[in-house]
Amino acid sequence: MAAETSLILRIRSLMPSMAPAAFCVADWIEPIWREISSVAFAVWLARLLTSLATTAKPAPAMPATIFHWGLHPWAIYAVVALALAFFCYNAKLPLTIRSAFYPLLGERVWGWWGHIIDILAVFATLFGLATSLGFGAEQATAGLSYLFDIPSGDGTKVVLIIAITGVALVSVLAGLDAGVKRLSEINMVLALLLLAFVIAVGPTMTIVQGFFSGLFNYITTVPQLSNWVGRDDLGFMHGWTTFYWAWWIAWSPFVGMFIARVSKGRTVREFIICVLIVPTLACVAWMAVFGGTAVEQYMTDGYQGVAQTVKDWTPELSLFKMLEVLPLAGITSFIGIVLVIVFFVTSSDSGSLVIDTITAGGKIDAPVAQRVFWCTFEGLVAITLLLGGGLGSLQALAIATGFPFAIVLLAMCVSLFMGLQKAER
Repeated sequence: MAAETSLILRIRSLMPSMAPAAFCVADWIEPIWREISSVAFAVWLARLLTSLATTAKPAPAMPATIFHWGLHPWAIYAVVALALAFFCYNAKLPLTIRSAFYPLLGERVWGWWGHIIDILAVFATLFGLATSLGFGAEQATAGLSYLFDIPSGDGTKVVLIIAITGVALVSVLAGLDAGVKRLSEINMVLALLLLAFVIAVGPTMTIVQGFFSGLFNYITTVPQLSNWVGRDDLGFMHGWTTFYWAWWIAWSPFVGMFIARVSKGRTVREFIICVLIVPTLACVAWMAVFGGTAVEQYMTDGYQGVAQTVKDWTPELSLFKMLEVLPLAGITSFIGIVLVIVFFVTSSDSGSLVIDTITAGGKIDAPVAQRVFWCTFEGLVAITLLLGGGLGSLQALAIATGFPFAIVLLAMCVSLFMGLQKAER
C-alpha cells in the first residue's frame, strides 16, 4: 500500500511539469462526458425497456444497463488516455497510439510494429465511429418522422449522414478550440436543460430515489455481471455485453486520444477521478432521469408507449414516446432531435481529428486536405454499411474491429505499467 501511495504521489509531481492545464475544469470534463453520451442518447433505453417489456421488473434492468455504461468502458478509455498523455506530455513522444508502446518495444515502435499498431487503431476508430453514425441516423430519422411525418427510409438516413458529415467537416477545419469546443458547449447546455426539464416535470422523487438505488444496485451486482462463468443469461451476455465491450474497445483509440489531448496539465489523480468516477456518476444520473421516468410511466400510469417501441423493435422512438406524455412534448422532442444530430456531429469531428493525428504520426497540424479526406471517408463508410446491411452490419463490424484491438490494449497495459515503474525510479 505504501508503495502504491508513493507511486501515485511521485507521478502526481511529474504531471504538472507537462504544462499549464489547456482547459479549465468545466471545459475539460465536458468533452470527456460528451464522447460517450452521444451514443448513450441514441440507445440508452433499449436494454432497460427490453427487460421491462418482458419481465416488468426494472430493478435488475437498471444496474444491467449501467453496467454497460459505467466503470468498465471508462476504464478502457482511461488506460488509452493515460498512456498517451503520460508518454506524450512527460516523455515528449508523438501523440499517437504507438508511443504508448515505447517501454515495451523500444525503438521498434518507429518501424513496422508501430505501423501495425497505428493501422489497427485507425480501423477500430473508423468503424467504431461509423457504427455510431448509423445509430445516430436511425435515431434522428425516427424523430423527424415522428414529429414531421418525414419518410424514415434509407434516403433520409443518407441525407442525414451527409449533413452530419458536412457540419463535422466545417468544425474540423475550424479546429479543436473554435469548432469542436463551441459545438460541444452548445450541445451540453441543451442536454442539461432537457435533463433539468424532465427532472422538474417528471416523477422527481422517483428519479432521485432511482439514482441512489441504481447506484447501490450497480455497485453490488458488478462482480456478478462481470463474471462470465456459469451464467444462465447467455443471451444477455452475447447479445448485449459482447457487443458493448467490442464497441467501447473500438472507440478507445478515438476517445482515449481525445481525452489525452484535452487533459494536458492534469495530475494522474485528477485524471483518474474525472475519467472514471465523474462520467460513471453522470451515466447513472442520465439513466435515472430518462429511464426512471419511462419506467414510472409504465409501472404507475400504465403508459404503454415506450415499452411498445421495444416490443415493435423500434427503440429509436423510445425517447420521443417518453417525452410525448410530458408538457411541451413538441418542443422537447425537437430539442432531442437537435441533440442527437449535434452529438454525432461533435463525435464525427473529434474522431476525424484523432484519425488525422494518428495517420500524421502525432502531428496536430496535418494538411487540411488530409482532414477533409478522413471526415468524408468516415461518412461514406457509415452510408455503405447502413445501406449494405443496416444496423446488423454496423454491430457486426464493431465487434470484428473491436476484439483484435483488445490484444493491443492488453499489451498497452503492460507497457504503461513499465513506464510508470520507470518514472517511479
